[in-house]
Amino acid sequence: MSKTIVHLLRHGEVHNPTGILYGRIPGFRLSATGERQALTVAEYLREHDITHVVASPLERAQQTATPIAASHRLELATDDRLIESENVFQGQRVSVGDGALRSPKNWPHLRNPLRPSWGEPYLQIAHRMLAAVYRARDAADGHEAVCVSHQLPVWTLRRYLEGKRLWHNPAKRECSLASLTSLVFDDEQLIDIRYAEPVGGSDPKATGA
Repeated sequence: MSKTIVHLLRHGEVHNPTGILYGRIPGFRLSATGERQALTVAEYLREHDITHVVASPLERAQQTATPIAASHRLELATDDRLIESENVFQGQRVSVGDGALRSPKNWPHLRNPLRPSWGEPYLQIAHRMLAAVYRARDAADGHEAVCVSHQLPVWTLRRYLEGKRLWHNPAKRECSLASLTSLVFDDEQLIDIRYAEPVGGSDPKATGA
């Protein structure tokens, strides 16, 4: 049987001084800490048998993926299916106590947290992420691939693969900055899910993704 590992890597810390939910807004890049995190993960993966590196089209994901691709002398690929989820609160402050969630005009977007009603449906996220993983698995058949994405898409796919309900408490996500959620396949069968934090843990409630 052919063993293939697909590592789902959440990007590093982003420069976000105003604390908004930046979502898919262009121009949000890694902070100095995030750049160091990207280098740390690249070093962590240096001896791994990585033959394919692919990232979300957003800047922070591309920046996080670049040192890994460089260290393995690979061309960085892009897959739009790894992108951050859509969210109507993008560009606003949405932490507890912030105005966006107190405003009555936004309440209709909060009517169904199980879907969720404020953004891209969880099931749609899981399906597109799984398609990206299958493509990466095929590209790295018998070796390892790295897919750089974002917190909610990675966590949603993990819950989907573990057979858990997709709606959840964001404060309990196990998907820290620059963390690795690794999917182990024997041929096309998923046999294990592993999790690692090469740069340490981070607050899952932090604004952004």
